[in-house]
Amino acid sequence: MNQRRTTRARRRLAAAALLVPALALTACSSEGGRTEAQGGGEGGGEVASTERMKVAMVTHAPPGDTFWDTIRAGAEEAAAKDNVEFLYASDPEGGRQAQLVQQYIDQDVDGIAVTLAKPDALRDVLQRAEDAGIPVVSLNAGEQEFAEVGAFAHFGSDEQLAGRTAGERLAEEGVQHPVCVIQDQGHVGLEARCAGVKEALPETEILYVQGTDMTQVASTATAKLQSAQEADAIIGLGAPITMTLLDAKADAGSDVTVASFDMNGELAQAVVDGDVLFTVDQQPWLQGYLSVDALWQDHRGAFRIGGGQPTLTGPAIVDQENAEQVLQYAEEGIR
Repeated sequence: MNQRRTTRARRRLAAAALLVPALALTACSSEGGRTEAQGGGEGGGEVASTERMKVAMVTHAPPGDTFWDTIRAGAEEAAAKDNVEFLYASDPEGGRQAQLVQQYIDQDVDGIAVTLAKPDALRDVLQRAEDAGIPVVSLNAGEQEFAEVGAFAHFGSDEQLAGRTAGERLAEEGVQHPVCVIQDQGHVGLEARCAGVKEALPETEILYVQGTDMTQVASTATAKLQSAQEADAIIGLGAPITMTLLDAKADAGSDVTVASFDMNGELAQAVVDGDVLFTVDQQPWLQGYLSVDALWQDHRGAFRIGGGQPTLTGPAIVDQENAEQVLQYAEEGIR
């Protein structure tokens, strides 16, 4: 074990010792449950008495995609509870995402949470994190690749299963020829979603669009719906994409069924209104929260969550039966 890792191990032991009085107080409480907060803060409750640590999160979020606000909100709530200084950066391009990870290695952070949409681009830099004794978890994308690139846990949906679930649900509605729209070619999670749909519905067609340009998404989808007369459904793999597909459906004068993955308030309302049949939610708030909390748990007691398997936060179907209930949480930014 190198000196850096030895130091981190000692810090974990010291942090665990700090927790003993707090745990004893909780166990002896006559009221039960959590004690009231002593210092305010949006999340409520007490801040952990463990030593301050620094956790960085690096995602492949494109600019303006509200999905990532939900992940970040979960991470920030966990950081507030765990006495963690939380750092965040993103870039949709794999090479630049790797550069961001390297910057945090150079800053000597205590843990890194990273998305693995393009795992090969991050393989070398995550090896450098391991060599530096910095623990890594992954989230959102990379449930098949996380262990081999050095992450000790992963938090996200099984995307192939999510796609198959969506395809089976569409099949129940009589759909046979859906168009599955991928907004980032080569993204392992998005490709897996459409592959899963195709398992259930072999006539599924893949349509690639440029997700950072909604004008291009709209024009490409409109042209596809106008030309593909056999298409009976179109599937968006993210809430902003799906809302744009609704516009494309109207522009094309099409009557295809629209289905989706992921969630925001606008999409939840579209499900309530019946404009979108369902969405497959991966519960991203949990991904952010659990990633930060897992790194803190590792720091305080060398706890490792998941037993080497991904911890699944989805898929969870949201349709008209439960969309009203989910809508209020989507509007709050936690679904």
